[in-house]
Amino acid sequence: MKWTKKRLNNLFFFLGCAAVVVMMLTFDVSFVELWEHLCHAGYWLLPIVGIWIVVYALNALAWQAIINGNMGGKAPISFWRIYRLTITGYALNYATPVGGLGGEPYRIMELSKNIDQEHATSSVILYAMMHFFAHFWFWFISIFIYLGLVAIGNMPITTAIGIVLAVIVVFCLLAFYIFSKGYRNGLVIYVLGIIGKIPGLKKWSKRFQERHAETLRNIDDQIASLHHQDKRAFYKSLFLEYASRVVQSLEVMFMLLLFGIDGGGTFAGLAITFLHAILIVAFTTLFANLIGFLPMQLGVQEGGFVLSIASLGLSAALGIFVSIICRVREIIWIVVGMLLMKMDKTD
Repeated sequence: MKWTKKRLNNLFFFLGCAAVVVMMLTFDVSFVELWEHLCHAGYWLLPIVGIWIVVYALNALAWQAIINGNMGGKAPISFWRIYRLTITGYALNYATPVGGLGGEPYRIMELSKNIDQEHATSSVILYAMMHFFAHFWFWFISIFIYLGLVAIGNMPITTAIGIVLAVIVVFCLLAFYIFSKGYRNGLVIYVLGIIGKIPGLKKWSKRFQERHAETLRNIDDQIASLHHQDKRAFYKSLFLEYASRVVQSLEVMFMLLLFGIDGGGTFAGLAITFLHAILIVAFTTLFANLIGFLPMQLGVQEGGFVLSIASLGLSAALGIFVSIICRVREIIWIVVGMLLMKMDKTD
């Protein structure tokens, strides 16, 4: 078993390293232009990269709340280990396709060194659910931020924009309904049932469910029990995950300020700029997650930034700059995640 986990760890490490190479070779600009963008960013690159220390800390606290709630009390795992696994898990998510789920198997494997396999699996699944659940709340609330800006005459509203906003609202409400069913009844067996309807996977799904029937039921029971028995942990985790997206928006705000977009420099102007940053992140993440099966979301994130920034009446050049700097930030944090993977020791 130890040898198997070591080989898997090396496989994850290889995926992360390969991702860095691919991302370096797939920039839509030359290395000369990339260097010019980095020079333009200057010292602002430090807070842009550094703000993710806070973002990942909020993610780790959200995951820790779920682990403790799922275990019925304080789990035998330190915050700093959860923090390291959070960073490495997201580094792997950047590197892999299928909606960025590459980090979840790694998290289960590593977390099972501290707690039993079933609780490790259910805790990771619960956190992944919460991560996506918070995304939908972020998009949903951003609609009302946009409408608030419309009310003060800061943003335009047309029939086409109204239709798009209405579609996003319906999309989020549908997601809330699906997540509520998942939190009430568990999700693993339901997902395996859907997989069983895919041609060629029916027999595999049936055999897997029969072979691991009791384990799967226990995992689903643990998923359902968090919302029923520990609502405090549930809502604490949701709040922290939502807050992490708000803090993430500071990254874009820093780049807007770099281009002199500060609403006049007053407190009200800076607040409006921050709300614009939230809308840019919301639209870009929505666009990227809708086409999240692409590895590292190559081209998707860039297109999302350009479209979202252009929709606010800002230049496409700013959109390109933001997308490139964010890609550089991703590469830096993937490298950090890979280093933490090799430095990580169970505690």
